[in-house]
Order: sequence, then C-alpha cells, then structure tokens
Amino acid sequence: MELMKDPFLREVLWFSGCCRAVTFLLQVLFNAIIPDHAADAFFPPRLCEPGLCDHLVEWLLGGFTRWDAEHFLFIAEHGYLFEHNFAFFPLYPLSVRAVAQLLLWPLQDLLCLRSRLILVAVVLNCFFASLAAAVLYRLGCVVLQCRRTAFLSALLFSLTPANVFMAAAYSESFFAFLTFSGMWKLETRQSWLSCLLFSLATGVRSNGVINAGFIIYSQCKQIICLLQVGQTTLGRLPSVLRLVCRATVSMMLSCFVIILPFTLFQYYAYITFCKPDTSPEQAVPSPLIQLALDKGYRMADVNGALPEWCAYKYPLVYSYIQDVYWNVGFLRYFDVRQLPNFLLAMPVIILSVYAARMYVAALPWYCSRLGLLRKRDVEEKETAFVGFHSHRLFVYIAHSIALLLFGLLCMHVQVLTRFLGSSSPVLYWFAAHLLEAEPGLWGPSPDLPGEEATRKPALHLLSTPPRAVAVKNPIVNLLLGWRRWKAVTKAVMGYFLCYWLMGLVLFCNFLPWT
Repeated sequence: MELMKDPFLREVLWFSGCCRAVTFLLQVLFNAIIPDHAADAFFPPRLCEPGLCDHLVEWLLGGFTRWDAEHFLFIAEHGYLFEHNFAFFPLYPLSVRAVAQLLLWPLQDLLCLRSRLILVAVVLNCFFASLAAAVLYRLGCVVLQCRRTAFLSALLFSLTPANVFMAAAYSESFFAFLTFSGMWKLETRQSWLSCLLFSLATGVRSNGVINAGFIIYSQCKQIICLLQVGQTTLGRLPSVLRLVCRATVSMMLSCFVIILPFTLFQYYAYITFCKPDTSPEQAVPSPLIQLALDKGYRMADVNGALPEWCAYKYPLVYSYIQDVYWNVGFLRYFDVRQLPNFLLAMPVIILSVYAARMYVAALPWYCSRLGLLRKRDVEEKETAFVGFHSHRLFVYIAHSIALLLFGLLCMHVQVLTRFLGSSSPVLYWFAAHLLEAEPGLWGPSPDLPGEEATRKPALHLLSTPPRAVAVKNPIVNLLLGWRRWKAVTKAVMGYFLCYWLMGLVLFCNFLPWT
C-alpha cells in the first residue's frame, strides 16, 4: 500500500489498464471485420460441445488464441500429450488451469473448460502486464536514479511493440513480471527473493536460465570488493576470505535454484517419453489420438519405438524439439528467403545495438573493467551519471546484448521483438532516454524552465517526495503535440505505435507476426 502513495506508480497502472482495454476493443474489432487467414498452425479438436456462452467468449477473445496460444491452452486443458508440447514451459499453463479450476468452477455449467481457460489466460496476462509495468518503474528508480526516466520507460512498456503477446494467451507478461521483479529485488539486496523469482521465471520460459547471470555478476562484484578490502587490511584477510567462500557458495546455490525448473522439466519429459506409463488414468481421448495420426505428432507409447533423443548422452527434449520441429540452430535462419523477417526485427536490433554503443561511449573506462569496481574507484575516474548513463546499467546492457546475439544467431529472428521486449528493460530505458529531449514532453515546468527542464529532471525529482510532484502523462503530451515531433521522436514513437497496432491486426487474424 505504501507504493500506491506514489502518484507516478498510480499513473503507470492507470495508463497500462487503459492500454489493455484499448487492446481488447481493437482485437474484437479487427477479429470481426478481417477474415482469418487459413494458417498451417496447431489447431486441436474441441472435445466439448460449445454453447452460446462459449461462442460469446470465442467472439470476444478469439483473437487472443492464435498461433502458440493454442499450445498453451491445449497444455492447460490436456497436459503434455504431444512431444512438441514440451517446447512450452509449464508454469504459465499450469497457473491458468489452477485459476480456472479454483475461481471459475461455478461457471462450469455455462462454459466449457477451454472457454474458462481463455478467460483466465487473458485476464491474468492483463494483470501481469500492468504489474510488470509497475515493477519496471520501481526497478528504473533504483537503477537509473531518475524518477522521470523510470516513469516514461514504464509508460512505454505499456505501448510495447510486443503488445499483442502481452495480452494473448502467451507467457510473455508473466515472464516479464517475474524477471523485472527479480531484477528489482536483487537491486534492493534481497538476493534470495530475487533468486526465487528468477527460478519461477525459468519455469515460465527457457531463457529464464540466463537470469542466473545477474546473480553471478552481483556476487562477483561483492567478492572483488571483499578481496580489495582484504588487500588493504592484511589483518582482516582471513575473515575476508571466509566471506568470499560464503559468497561463492551462495552464488552456486542461487544458480542451482534458477536452473532447477529447467532440469526438472527435462526430467519429466524423459520419464514421459523414455519410460512411458501404462496406467489407465493416462487414457487419451480418441480425437486427440486421431489428430496425432493425421499430423504425425509423437505421443508416449509403451509399444512403439522410443524417441531418438532418449539415447542422447544428455537427453534434452527442448533442444531436440527446437532442432527437429522448428529448425532452430546456429545461423540456420540466415537465408535470403528470411530477409523480410530480418527487416521486421531490424528496429529492435538497431535500438539494442545503439543503446550499447551509446552507453560504452559515455563510460569507456568503467565498461572496460566490466563494472567490477568499488564505487569510490568509479567516482575517481568518471563522473557519477544518472539516467541511462547510470553505472548500475552495465549488467543490463550486457544482458540485452547477450539476448540479442543469441536470438539473432540461433533463433527465428522475427521473435526478437517479443523476446527482448519481455526479457530486458534496456529497450524501454533507452527509448525513454531518446524521448527526453523532446520539447514539451513534460509540459510546462515552472521549477525547471527551458532547457534545464530536460537536462536536470533526475536530480529535481529524486530530491522531491513523490506525493509533492504533479504528475502529467508525457505520452499524452507527446500524442497531443505530434506535429512538432523531432526526427528521433518520430522514429521511436512510430516504431512503438505501428508495431503495437500492426501486431493486433495481423496476429488476431492468424497472419504472420513477430
């Protein structure tokens, strides 16, 4: 409740809720007026005879059930029946199923299980998207040391180019909330809570294992600081070494906890397909068996041949599915035919690279030492910056570039937009940094007139209690003065708004998107 006293946070939640409402209304409109494309996508049979209420749910929310959303809803309804289902991690579909069973059981006579799952999936995603925006604001306040930049970045998250995936029955909203929360708790020195949140994020998406890098970096920085203290005070060296050993053990345990959900999920797949069960409760409905026969989907079969990945030295079903089913691998997507997909991902690639370049150019000495320095050493060499040039930002830049390189070289490149948009705050921090120079962004400011209003917002707001600041939504100010936008503002806002809208139009009608 104390956080809700911050007017910036209230504005973030209000704006995010408005964006979610507009997304829902536009989805209904586009899904109604544009005929669906006959896509070659996963489309399982409906086992429940739909009633009037089911048709209403499908009409209102059907646009949010396209492409991979069908996989998540299928897993929530039937579990992991097909081999390719194991490409989708379990925490999100299990959460949807649990909420639908616990809270919507009074509607079971009116709605089929699938309709209840759709309702829960969309509501949960809207809820987690708003929470993720709020957590991004709190994270930005700590990392950027600039309330205005943090506020603007949280508003931009509500207009993310990956908007449709934050509302559809995908795991992006849940993952963004857990990841940003883990980052925030780590910045506020709540390491074990951060570790738990990162571990849950791994249960939502496979790239959650990369978040272990934040724990490793934080502990390494602490270890280096302890060793530097031990060198200057030799009498304390034994106690310092004990603290170093403790920090090392803590780092190893944290990494184990973060990676554990991935390992358990792979073990569950191994038990399911490599040691199949014959118990009667495993009976599969005949329409789904027929679907597997028609489409060639592999199911666990005690009488059939085991999948080839069961004989691997490291039997990881996830890697096998990405390789065999979706042709994901190093440089496999570098093909002339994929040029349109590279162009589709180009804006987020440019923003990520330009963000890293600008940060390194501003703090070359600090970046050359990977940020593994004591605060006093940094202040002796370079001025302590706030905003996008904050020293705390280095690890997030490194994380963003690591995700970018992995996605560019080893994934279907068109998913980079939602991949980075739900995993890294850098995209929103950098976009906010670029927009800060726009005149009139914050409206008239009697305390900081003219140019100073754009150059010193951070120090002004950090020294002012949040409740004493009059909140004006800068996004609304921008949209009202769109005729006066600078070229950079046109590029950034054009990218966010066009992808926000195009994603709804294309995705909701089974047309290819990011």
